[in-house]
Amino acid sequence: MERIEKTVDVDCPLHTVYNQWTQFESFPKFMTGVKDVRQIDATHTHWRAELWGKEKEWDAEITEQIPDQLIAWRSINGDAPNAGAVHFEPLSASRTRVRLMMEYEPQGMLENIGDALGAMGANVQRSVEGFKRYIESRGVEEGGWRGEVRDREPKI
Repeated sequence: MERIEKTVDVDCPLHTVYNQWTQFESFPKFMTGVKDVRQIDATHTHWRAELWGKEKEWDAEITEQIPDQLIAWRSINGDAPNAGAVHFEPLSASRTRVRLMMEYEPQGMLENIGDALGAMGANVQRSVEGFKRYIESRGVEEGGWRGEVRDREPKI
């Protein structure tokens, strides 16, 4: 598994940033390559994305979720093995640090070459910057899920 970590500071309060991140179905609006995310239930999502020029689908499970602190996940099937966590840290009353860490398994020669050239890291960086632009331009979240999920799997 390859590992990527990206951080972005967002000019919005912690509560607003966290709540927006829980709105997985809005991810195609700001995440590079994500075509569709469907919330199946409180802890499961179905993803469809274009990665490395190929359409991929997978299901993910939230393994830990602590409001205003952490959301961790892992893929449970499909053709894009991945896992990760996003951490939320208040920097002030109106500024929040978002730290996204993820692991993924490149599939095939093209993905391994792209990975070696840093393409996935650049894609993740564009996605966190897209999230920052999206929530800052709105100033308010579209909704939020404040439920907790505790330690289904070790987190990154």
